Amino acid sequence: MNVLWLQSAGCGGCTMSLLCAEDPNLLDTFDANGLTFLWHPALSIETGAEVRRLLERCLSGEQRLDILCVEGSIPRGPRGTGRYHMLAGTGRPMLDWVRELAAVAHHVVAVGTCATYGGVTTAGENPSDSVGLQYDGSHAGGVLPEAFRSGSGLPVINVAGCPTHPGWVVETLLMLENGVLDQDQIDPLARPRFYADHLVHHACPKNEYYEYKASAERLSDLGCMMENLGCVGTQAVGDCNIRPWNGEGSCTRAGYPCINCTAPEFEEPHHAFTETPKFAGIPVGLPTDMPKAWFMALASLSKAATPKRIGTNATSDRIRIPPQPKAKKP
Repeated sequence: MNVLWLQSAGCGGCTMSLLCAEDPNLLDTFDANGLTFLWHPALSIETGAEVRRLLERCLSGEQRLDILCVEGSIPRGPRGTGRYHMLAGTGRPMLDWVRELAAVAHHVVAVGTCATYGGVTTAGENPSDSVGLQYDGSHAGGVLPEAFRSGSGLPVINVAGCPTHPGWVVETLLMLENGVLDQDQIDPLARPRFYADHLVHHACPKNEYYEYKASAERLSDLGCMMENLGCVGTQAVGDCNIRPWNGEGSCTRAGYPCINCTAPEFEEPHHAFTETPKFAGIPVGLPTDMPKAWFMALASLSKAATPKRIGTNATSDRIRIPPQPKAKKP
């Protein structure tokens, strides 16, 4: 299958993350599975007129376009012209190229939260009028209308994340290549279910502290970051802690709260990322599927039952009291 990759408004972080794919690496994976980059602005050697001719061949049907990947949000300004972002050397806005190429592609994949829902590039007053491919924040319809379907009959596949995990991108492309990613395999926001059916909370190394509601007070503390430091891992989708970056990294493993970067409008939480909004001392954001009354009852019981080891370590930057083996009876 042929893959054409375009980079629009964004930091390029999803490409940087993709290059961290390992065991095997990205290019070996492509070679072994029949995937070929027609063009990638950071990885391909073709430039200028060569790329322009390639794009024109895709539009005419002379070059088959199996998968169109777009990274970064799409500026529609000024005044709907898209001319805030011109695709270099073509004299045409990225907005026009994305719409026309999507119309002839068998599959369309939005890579990263900027491309899926608008992401960080749309934060604030969004002076460039940027949107995602098929979403404007949480609202269906972006550069492409809500009813858009690619040649495969699927909507835009939204591989959200900021940056997105290399495994999510590779696995999505491999599923498309093998014809096993269908409508049942994507969630209501068009994210692949193989990672969107998990929560960041799953396999978080701070789960023991969460169970006892033993909370961190500072970013350097070992405790759970939900109560005081803004962590929304119990609500955010992603298998970040099940298959961490480079085999060992994730936000919560590094001691930083999950900010729900796979969700629309995560970039504007209306409070600092490292603060937990509270009402009458109770966190506003609670775990998915848990009624507030149940959570408060469990939290009270858990705090009362917190072992000294967990309570002490929760507000420390290192383990002060290690687990102790149970004393044998004489």
